[in-house]
Amino acid sequence: MQDGTAAAAGGRRGGDEGWGDFSTFVAARWTALVRTAYLLTGDFHEAEDLVQVTLVKVYPHWRGLREETADAYVRRALVNNNRSRHRRRRVAHLLMPFVPDRPAADAGRSDVAERDLLVSLLARLPERQRAVVVLRYWEDLSAEEVADLLGCSVGTVKSQASRALAKLREHPELEEFALTGLGAER
Repeated sequence: MQDGTAAAAGGRRGGDEGWGDFSTFVAARWTALVRTAYLLTGDFHEAEDLVQVTLVKVYPHWRGLREETADAYVRRALVNNNRSRHRRRRVAHLLMPFVPDRPAADAGRSDVAERDLLVSLLARLPERQRAVVVLRYWEDLSAEEVADLLGCSVGTVKSQASRALAKLREHPELEEFALTGLGAER
């Protein structure tokens, strides 16, 4: 965790009152939140920024949260902040497209290269489909939980997941995963 986050999370007030300490929650969930944000954004630095902005926005409401809903509240705020970030930057992304680096298509692909490929392919999905795939399959949330987080129906979650997985399966670089059994479980 960066120093700015520690200051933002730690203590505007003398100490957090209520069911739990905000800084303890942040310390315990930081890695998982950044990982989810990375899968949503496709960029590690943007992911850290997204988590920090989300935590700064959540902090004033911390005392009003219940312990059993805090994680879901923060995750929903993370997804919503990413949607806002995506809307603000859409024009810049359209004006300045980038050519993604492609890993060599050799059979001995490393775990890092596989992860990079998957993150790259996730970044090509529309924002809503990417959020559904990350929450449903990476965070292992139920369709109902994802629907609640995204503020949509379970049917929408299922259709978005189906469309996203179909797009991912169409990609020729993912044939290796299907042949080796990776990704065939879901």
